[in-house]
Amino acid sequence: MSTEEMNQEITMAEAMQQEAEKLDNIQVGSVVDGTVVSVDHNGAMVDIGYKQDILVPNRELAYPAPESAEDVVKVNDVIKVYIQSLGGENGGALSKVKADRMKGWEELEKLKEADSTVQATVTQVVKGGLVASVGEYNVRGFIPASQVELHFVKDLSQFVGQTFECKIIEIDVHKQRLVLSRRELLQAERAQAEEQIFATLEPGTTVKGVVKRIVDYGAFIDIGGVDGLAHISDLAWHRVKNPADVLKVGQELDVYVKNVDKESRRISLSVKDTMPDPWYEHASHYEEGQVINGKIIKLTDFGAFMEIEQGFDGLIPMGELADHRIERADEAVHTGDEVTVKILRIDTKRKRISLSITKANK
Repeated sequence: MSTEEMNQEITMAEAMQQEAEKLDNIQVGSVVDGTVVSVDHNGAMVDIGYKQDILVPNRELAYPAPESAEDVVKVNDVIKVYIQSLGGENGGALSKVKADRMKGWEELEKLKEADSTVQATVTQVVKGGLVASVGEYNVRGFIPASQVELHFVKDLSQFVGQTFECKIIEIDVHKQRLVLSRRELLQAERAQAEEQIFATLEPGTTVKGVVKRIVDYGAFIDIGGVDGLAHISDLAWHRVKNPADVLKVGQELDVYVKNVDKESRRISLSVKDTMPDPWYEHASHYEEGQVINGKIIKLTDFGAFMEIEQGFDGLIPMGELADHRIERADEAVHTGDEVTVKILRIDTKRKRISLSITKANK
């Protein structure tokens, strides 16, 4: 036998050996390389070295399933596929999704060990939370409702279609269970923002804010990653019964920083202190010694309050209600009475106006 004939025999033997090894790898439950031989709207035909090409439908090409296989693969692409079955009329069943997931689970385990994050796109709302497709890994993850936001969210449907950066808090490859948290990252971001704000924020300054939450006693306003509370008494110069009457969630506004408590991590804010006090505008229309008319709106142990204008009143002390000595204000006036008074004093520092009935006619 010539050297050339011997080399040909070796080459043929190697080819047969390689073919045999390839056929040995083509077993149900294994992951093999396949070459895409054709693509249409419904799927891709893939050659894995079996006796016939096998169709990989769209739902097994990617998760979520694409509208067309052409969006995922093209002819001559070499892809990893998981062999689900062999034989039968169609030659068997292959899945790129499962092959990708098997590799993806391995990668995700490494990411969790490294405390790294993943990108998760929310696909649907289910009981107790959100289902998400995790980035390039074609793995289905679950974000519990308690791990979506910093606060409770009643309607989770608003997050469908959004992509979040999430932390892996639980992974079980055997059970195909992946639990994610967006909240942990938001908490870390907020903690960082808090450190910055509490280190630099000073009382007496005015900053930009966004109304985040409205409660019975006021409103929580985000001032750059940290929420401060504007008490109901600090929302407007007039009396506010319901904070929702003057503010709405998402509203952008200026707020005055009243107090910064670094130990308890609390910030007190005021909305009204960013606006002119209407008391001074009202007071500028009057002067001491002027005689005016008004209505009694409240009786107290020390006198009676008279409404000068709507939302603007003055006090008639007990000694200025009548020429004679009285023990109670209702001995001289009653709520609703129209009276004539003289302005005795306008105290702009204490924002008080003193009035007199007895001196109005003198």
